[in-house]
Amino acid sequence: MKIGYARVSTVGQDLESQENLLMEYGCERIFVEKVTGTSTAQRKALQDLFDKIREGDEVYVTKIDRLARSIIDLNKIVSDLNEMGVSVYFIKDNLEFQAGDEGNSMQRLMFNVLGSFAQFERDLIVERTTEGRERAKAQGKHLGRKGKAEKDVKKAIRLYKERDQNGMSVTDISKLTGVPRSTIYVKVKEYKE
Repeated sequence: MKIGYARVSTVGQDLESQENLLMEYGCERIFVEKVTGTSTAQRKALQDLFDKIREGDEVYVTKIDRLARSIIDLNKIVSDLNEMGVSVYFIKDNLEFQAGDEGNSMQRLMFNVLGSFAQFERDLIVERTTEGRERAKAQGKHLGRKGKAEKDVKKAIRLYKERDQNGMSVTDISKLTGVPRSTIYVKVKEYKE
């Protein structure tokens, strides 16, 4: 059976182009997920793929960096699949690793070079993000979510105190005011103290 695997790192990214390419290659089942490729720990679809594949199956991935961004993880995943009797194909990288075949040395080299670039690219992203965060902090900029307006918080607290009369739950108050439930609880505790 031909099985596809598609992954993007963030919720805002689109899986459609990967899924379309995998379908063009005849994949009967496609496992998809939106999660970082730096670790395999949170990768439920990848684990599901491992649980469902059988000897003789073929796994198709659009590009090496979609499978993992760590050279160690890449090698382990492909080795584990090959040991299970499953062949792995990277469509855009034009690489294939057949079960029971050591492959040729040039393919193995290209696989490791491309995998190293994927890891390098990820490391650069992390480095730049950290530098940007540090620069913003040094300039006194607030990072993270923007806080709710004080008037909204006061309205939420007032509604919370009057909930016996208005019959509203904390969830109702949160939806009405836009103030997160956790903020309501924190502010109510602060006002009590």
